[in-house]
Amino acid sequence: MIQVAPSLLAADFARLGEAVEIVNRSDASLIHIDVMDGVFVPNITIGFPVISAINTIARKPLDVHMMITDPGRYVGQVRDAGAHIMNVHWEACTHLDRVVHTIRQAGMKAGVTVNPATPVEFLGDIISELDLVLVMSVNPGFGGQKFIPNTISKVKRLREMIAASGSQAVIEVDGGVDLSTAPSLIAAGADVLVAGSYVFRAPDPVKAVADLIKLSEA
Repeated sequence: MIQVAPSLLAADFARLGEAVEIVNRSDASLIHIDVMDGVFVPNITIGFPVISAINTIARKPLDVHMMITDPGRYVGQVRDAGAHIMNVHWEACTHLDRVVHTIRQAGMKAGVTVNPATPVEFLGDIISELDLVLVMSVNPGFGGQKFIPNTISKVKRLREMIAASGSQAVIEVDGGVDLSTAPSLIAAGADVLVAGSYVFRAPDPVKAVADLIKLSEA
């Protein structure tokens, strides 16, 4: 069954606690939190004090997506803020193997993200060490963007890589996920769908999450 990770980037930041409670009430598996530094991506979002505050009321594990330069500097702070998964970009890590092992030694699951123009094949030598691979289906930095169709073939290729390597990594997809794009992603082999605007701009966000999950039951 597909898992859903609502992205708080699309929530009303003035009512962030209410957004977390909505996710708590839903059938979502994770809460997706985007950390942006204005350098790696052209936007700035939340930091560790806010993640820690979210963690005090969250009843779902926190999937913290670090869209920042040199994320390995912050492994301890991400852990202490309450993250269950620390997700770093392939493009932001000069020594990715070291960062991945540091994340796992800190007691978190290690995820690696690839941007739309980054081939998933670049993860071939580390795929067996990963708990999660996040495929960006939009260019990172802003919510509400249009889904990039090439993502489907990337997910298929990644699924083949995972099977061939014996890796236990799950495939997560972030960007432009809704009821029109999700079926193809599920068919291609995605395990987790990050959904921001689709969930938080819906009349009933809890139902929106349930409707995504139902797609994998068909």
